[in-house]
Amino acid sequence: MMTPLERFAERLERAVDLIGRATAWLALALVLLMAANVLLRYLFRTGSVWSQELEWHLMVPLTLFGMSYGILKDGHLRVDLFYVRFSEGARSWIDFASAVLLMLVGIAVLWLSLGYVEQSSSIGEGSPDPGGLPYRYVLKAIIPVGFGLLALLGLAQSLKLGVRLLAGPRT
Repeated sequence: MMTPLERFAERLERAVDLIGRATAWLALALVLLMAANVLLRYLFRTGSVWSQELEWHLMVPLTLFGMSYGILKDGHLRVDLFYVRFSEGARSWIDFASAVLLMLVGIAVLWLSLGYVEQSSSIGEGSPDPGGLPYRYVLKAIIPVGFGLLALLGLAQSLKLGVRLLAGPRT
């Protein structure tokens, strides 16, 4: 039987999963755009500033939303050489501490990036290059959103692991 905290954590993790799956389609768009840019450049000796800028405009959400999805799916780097040698209880405490730190880092970067985004938005920042993409501040606004998603994932994992640690070993 799941506790209300565990159900809440499951909902948060489902949201991260949904956002991660949707964001994965940006990888396909990015590959197609890069292939088109390369073909245009080397076969037709042409290209555009906006299409090259669009590459990193797609890379930003892919990275910032994808990092939460990667952690959710346990696709992140961990020093398993030591981790696998620890007892189940020690691993649970390490996972709990990691989830809390993940949440705190997400909150810190979110908070610290708000001024950066606000400044960019207030001046209506766009590309400094002729023919570049306008609205660069929208791209920068993805920074706090991405790290907010990371903080929510840290919260979800902290809740789930905390409930399990408080419940004690299962028999």
